Amino acid sequence: MVQAMKIYTDTLPPTAEITGRPWGLVRAAIDPLLAVAVYLAALRVFGAPFRQDDLVILTLSFVLTFPGDLPFRRFSAAAAGRLLLQWLKVAAGVSFFWTAKSMLLNSGFQPDGNVVATWLIGAPLAQFLMHWASPRVAPLLFPLYPQAKVVIVGANPVARRVAKLINDGEAEGQRFMGYFDDRSIRRLGHGGVRSVIGRIPEVSDYVKSHGIDTIYIAMPMTTQPRVVSLLESLRDTTASIYFLPDVFIADLIQGRVTTLAGLPVVSVCESPFNSTAGAIKRVIDLTLTILSLPVVLPLMAIIAILVRATSPGPAIFKQRRYGLDGKEIVVWKFRTMTTLEDGDTTYTQVTRGDSRVTPLGRFLRKTSLDELPQLLNVLGGSMSLVGPRPHALAVNEQYRKLIPGYMVRHKVKPGISGWAQVNGCRGGDDLDSMRRRTDYDLAYLRSWSLTLDLLIILKTIKMIVLGDKRAY
Repeated sequence: MVQAMKIYTDTLPPTAEITGRPWGLVRAAIDPLLAVAVYLAALRVFGAPFRQDDLVILTLSFVLTFPGDLPFRRFSAAAAGRLLLQWLKVAAGVSFFWTAKSMLLNSGFQPDGNVVATWLIGAPLAQFLMHWASPRVAPLLFPLYPQAKVVIVGANPVARRVAKLINDGEAEGQRFMGYFDDRSIRRLGHGGVRSVIGRIPEVSDYVKSHGIDTIYIAMPMTTQPRVVSLLESLRDTTASIYFLPDVFIADLIQGRVTTLAGLPVVSVCESPFNSTAGAIKRVIDLTLTILSLPVVLPLMAIIAILVRATSPGPAIFKQRRYGLDGKEIVVWKFRTMTTLEDGDTTYTQVTRGDSRVTPLGRFLRKTSLDELPQLLNVLGGSMSLVGPRPHALAVNEQYRKLIPGYMVRHKVKPGISGWAQVNGCRGGDDLDSMRRRTDYDLAYLRSWSLTLDLLIILKTIKMIVLGDKRAY
C-alpha cells in the first residue's frame, strides 16, 4: 500500500512554530541575504558601479525569497526543486521589471549585464551548496540558540509522530523531553515506553521544575474531564499549550484547520487547488502549453498524417471520461488501435502483444505521443498537464465500488501525466493495479506543490525520450 507514503521529506507536517526565537529570524533571512551578498560580490568582481536599478533588483530578490523556508537539517531533490522554482520566480520578476521600465518609462535597463547573469547563476548555486552542506553544519549551530523544551501528554500514535518530527529536526528550536501517560507498559507497547517520564498528574510539577516551554496534549476528546483537570493544573505555568487532535482516523486529503464563524473546522477531504493555488496551476498549464505549441503542432500534424496513412479510421480518437467533480468530459488521443471503443459500458484494457494495436500505435503508446491531443483539453480547461489520469466511464463505475477513496481522485482536474504514471503504475486493470494507482493519486492530492508538478513534468519528458516499458 502507498497511502501512508511521503512524496517529499520536506512535506512532513510541521509542529506548532515557536515564535520569537532568534533562529527563526536567522533561518528566514539566510537565503535572501546570501542572494544579496552574491550580487554585491559580482559588482565588485566586474568593477561595476552600484546604480538605482541594482537596488531595485536586490529589493525584488529579497522580497521574492524572504522568508527563506528551505530546510537546514536535511537536503533532498525536493529541496533542490523548490530552490530552482524560487529562482525562476526571481528571474521572472527581474524580467517583468525590465520590460515594464522599457515600455512605461521608455528607459533601458541600466545594470551591468555580466553582473546580472553571474548573479542569476551564482546565487542559486551558492544557496544550493549551502543547503547541501547544512545537514552537517546546522547541528553545530543549534546549541548557540535557545531551544524550547517540549513535553507531550499522551503516548498515542499521533504523539509519537510529533515526537519523531522534533527528534528528526523537523521543528527547529524544539527539544523533546518525553511523554506523560497513565497507561501501563503493556498497554503502551513497544516504541512509546522508553520516553515516558511520568504520569499525567505529574505534568504540572514537572513543567514548573524543569522550565518546560511547550506542552502538546495528545489525549482523545473522550477523556474530556481529564483534559479539563490537566488544563486547570497548568494555569499557573507560562508554558504554551497545544492540542494534537487525533483526526487521522480518516484518510485526510489536504487536511488543515480553518475557522467558520469563529469556530475551528478541520478539513478532512478538500481540493488542493482552491483559490490562489488553483489560479496559479491554471496559469502554469496555459503558459507551458502555449509555449509548447510551436513545436507540438507540427509534430501533431505529422502524426495525424501517419495515423491516417497506416491504418483505416480517423486520426483522433475521442472517449468520454470523468473529469473534475466526476463530471463527464471528452478526452482526445491519437488513434492507436484498429477499433474505437468509447468505454461507457464495457472496456477492454490493452495487453502486451494486443492485436488491436497498430504498429504505429505501439510506438505512439510507448512514447506517450498518443496523448499529445490532450493539450487541447488543457487549453479548453477540462484537463491539466499534471493530475490523476482519467479512466473510461466503465472503469470508474467498476472500481468506485471496490476501492475506498477512488472517486476522491476527481477532486481535481485529470492530467495528461500523473504521479502514478511516472512511478510505473501505467497499464493493468486488475484490482491490485488499480488500487496501487489510486494510492499514488491520493498521495499526490495530499502532497501537491508546484515543485511536485515540475518534478512530474520532468519525469514525463524523460519517459517520452526513453520510452515506457509498461506501455503496450
